[in-house]
Amino acid sequence: MSQHRQDGYELSTAPERLDIALVHRWLSTDAFWALGRSLGTVEQSVRDSLNFAVYDPAGAQVAYARVVTDRATFAWLCDVYVAPAHRGKGLGTWMACAVRDHLAPYRLKRVLLATLDAHGVYSKAGFVSVPNPEQFMILQRG
Repeated sequence: MSQHRQDGYELSTAPERLDIALVHRWLSTDAFWALGRSLGTVEQSVRDSLNFAVYDPAGAQVAYARVVTDRATFAWLCDVYVAPAHRGKGLGTWMACAVRDHLAPYRLKRVLLATLDAHGVYSKAGFVSVPNPEQFMILQRG
């Protein structure tokens, strides 16, 4: 899948275009939820996920998101990252909407995500707070 905006940005799901070393640097050094994540972990997570990337008009990758899903009942949107120089341009919302639209044919019962401070970004794509958070649990390691 590929989409273009009038300002020249392109969103793509083509895995061969991903700059995995760049994604690793972003996540392991600047994303509070993934600080210190190893390159091997990033490589495996990319391999086993649906990947979305945004490229600037010159073709450089400037954003990333991935979805973990069984394509039948559930998906988890995670590792959403927009390079600092490209923030404030609606790229995060664009990616969240593209994920929503890409997953729509699967008719998944739940698409979840976790965010500390980007609720406004995701609400524009239709995400809402978990209605019964007391029903959710987590098995957390490390």
